[in-house]
Amino acid sequence: MTIDAPETKVVDSWRIACDGGEGALGHPRVWLQIPHDTGFVECPYCDAKYVHRDFEGKV
Repeated sequence: MTIDAPETKVVDSWRIACDGGEGALGHPRVWLQIPHDTGFVECPYCDAKYVHRDFEGKV
């Protein structure tokens, strides 16, 4: 059995909100800050990876 890779989203903002995206089946909304040195952050609840557009294809 294989596990699906976490979703990767390219965003334009350095600060984003994640709620799991599935309504009642999601998770509490958390605000995440993308560090300017790495260009990405991962949600601690759902492992979604948010990549800033400036770092697209580099991380």
